Amino acid sequence: MWIDSHCHLNHEKIKKLGQPSEIVKTANDAGVEAMLSVCCRVSDEFPQLLEMTKTLKNVWCSIGTHPHNAGVQEEIDISQDELVRLALSDSKIIAIGESGLDYYYDNSTPEQQQESFRKHIRACIETNMPLIVHSRDAEKDTMRIIKEEGTGTKLKGVMHCFSSKRILAEEALDFDFYISLAGIITFKKAQELRDIARDIPLNRLLLETDAPYLAPEPYRGKINQPAYVIHTGSALAKLYDITENEIAKHSKQNFFTLFNRAKMK
Repeated sequence: MWIDSHCHLNHEKIKKLGQPSEIVKTANDAGVEAMLSVCCRVSDEFPQLLEMTKTLKNVWCSIGTHPHNAGVQEEIDISQDELVRLALSDSKIIAIGESGLDYYYDNSTPEQQQESFRKHIRACIETNMPLIVHSRDAEKDTMRIIKEEGTGTKLKGVMHCFSSKRILAEEALDFDFYISLAGIITFKKAQELRDIARDIPLNRLLLETDAPYLAPEPYRGKINQPAYVIHTGSALAKLYDITENEIAKHSKQNFFTLFNRAKMK
């Protein structure tokens, strides 16, 4: 059975496929037994996201501010103390993020992103909850801040939807972080990423869809959904030269090791 470690069940695009309960059922029927729906805005998205997950079996959520939203005043106004309080307010919340740095777009300044990222890391350390990291075109600053804030602590986390350079994977693994791979590894032009993925230890590997984005082959260009995580898993099985059951087993075990607040029902 598969786990989708990162999706966005409340996203407007994915709603075109049906209600969250219908999307979850489609995933369950495909062999995906659980999923984590990730928050991008605390101020307005999080309350609805939490309520949604409460109605869904074996679906959990996170709380956090995406780097694109780090410059939004309502997100800036949320203090570390408030983030910690909210993160611990319900058992359905199993992670903090996604937070991090995205220098590819300029939706918020690097300074705003870095300040938000540090706030999230400190909240993770205070709550002992895992951090979901978004990093794009910001490898050096991502690891610099993680090391500055997390060295000597019990900080744990995952590099979500990994598609960066090898150096970031190696440094993240050295810091005992997990690496999560999405449908990008199935793309024809993603050989460099596949070469990196092949060297990720099986005990540090997670799978995700990042739905509704980045649908894997053979659904590329369509709206992604948690059911499609099995195609990423299949591609990884071939890459590692092991069975799909082994990939599913390792990624599931890793999910519940990292996100240890998640309890199956």
